[in-house]
Amino acid sequence: MATRRPTKKTATKEKFPPRPRALAARRELAGQITDRLAELYPHSHCALIYRNPFQLLVATVLSARTTDERVNSITPELFGQFPDAQSLGVAPREVLEEILRPLGFFRSKAKSLSGLGQALTRDHNGVVPQTMEELIKLPGVGRKTANVVLGNAFGIPGITVDTHVGRLARRWGWTRQTDPVKAEMELNKLLPPEIWTITCHRIIDHGRQVCHARNPQCESCKLADLCPSFPLLTG
Repeated sequence: MATRRPTKKTATKEKFPPRPRALAARRELAGQITDRLAELYPHSHCALIYRNPFQLLVATVLSARTTDERVNSITPELFGQFPDAQSLGVAPREVLEEILRPLGFFRSKAKSLSGLGQALTRDHNGVVPQTMEELIKLPGVGRKTANVVLGNAFGIPGITVDTHVGRLARRWGWTRQTDPVKAEMELNKLLPPEIWTITCHRIIDHGRQVCHARNPQCESCKLADLCPSFPLLTG
């Protein structure tokens, strides 16, 4: 008897809502949504716990492919032993790996932190730079990490397109880009710079609490009347 070959499961194609073609119309909708987010999440903030720009930079690098809560659980020990760039750069790799083990990918993250500490010490006298151009040259640092540091540690506006921000921005018709950098460039045109950083925190909170990747809580969502994806997600 012939056996059937198992069929490959294909990923569900993301459905994009219709959006106004005019940039002005998209800005108007984005403004309505951000105003509503400000009412819903007045106390949003960076979920990573840090005391200075160095700690925020390290914590953000570690947050890739894990949760902020898990990062916060190991950083007290990490910063207790290695409080600055110089000590981090010369930290024994095996000690770093043991501290970072709960995060997953601990070997590659230990390597990134070693390189980060060395680069900060060598090129910036141990001080975290305050420009995008300098930050993204550091080991383990991309635009997303750089925007987190610039916005939260230095008050320099930046849009951080993580999984939540990217997902909700597409559902709201702000962008159709799945590439974080391209999405960032489009969102830059829609939102005023003075709200970039705080709006990202509010979007992340809404994504975590309501607008989940799977089974979003559309029926109870306070943004449903503004969301062009509401018919697609509930139909």
